[in-house]
Amino acid sequence: MALGTVTAPHELRFDTGRVCLDLLATTHPGERLDSTAVLRVWIAGSGLVPADTTLAHADSSWLPAFHELRGQLVPLVRGRPAPGVPSYDLALARVNELARAAPPAPRAVTAEDGTLVRRLAGPPGRAALLAAVARDAVDLLTDPAVRARLRQCEGDNCPIVYVDTSRGRRRRWCSSEVCGNRERVARHRRRTALTRA
Repeated sequence: MALGTVTAPHELRFDTGRVCLDLLATTHPGERLDSTAVLRVWIAGSGLVPADTTLAHADSSWLPAFHELRGQLVPLVRGRPAPGVPSYDLALARVNELARAAPPAPRAVTAEDGTLVRRLAGPPGRAALLAAVARDAVDLLTDPAVRARLRQCEGDNCPIVYVDTSRGRRRRWCSSEVCGNRERVARHRRRTALTRA
């Protein structure tokens, strides 16, 4: 993505610092996971599988399953912990249920140049990939240090939540190139308008 460009609806972003948050980010600015083909790209881009993993076996049942997990993450990540609230408790139970499955099994294999590379023991199943995302969410939700670094993007109308790993914990936007640039352009326009007035 070029500096200062607006993210197109089909572009996927992986800048939140966590796989589960990257999944949440697929709803902004509109639905990004709108086909199984795009879901395959997201799975590879998120690092759930090695880049050269074939996901041809992913069928039409995968998309609603990932959408459902994403929906369960919303009250858990974007809201305040609210045990006892039915929607929160149901979402937490569903994420815990999905996390129970075994994630894809990695193995080290020797590449042609003699280096060790990561491969999967077999084609990853839908349940295994959902489990990997759900386990990432469980890790995020149960780690107070990471939860303390969760931030909501300060960009206009941007709902993206990210982990602030910046020095001094002063990161303001999900992406300096997207929301940060929009803010800088808007600030420049306001200053220009004030000097003309």
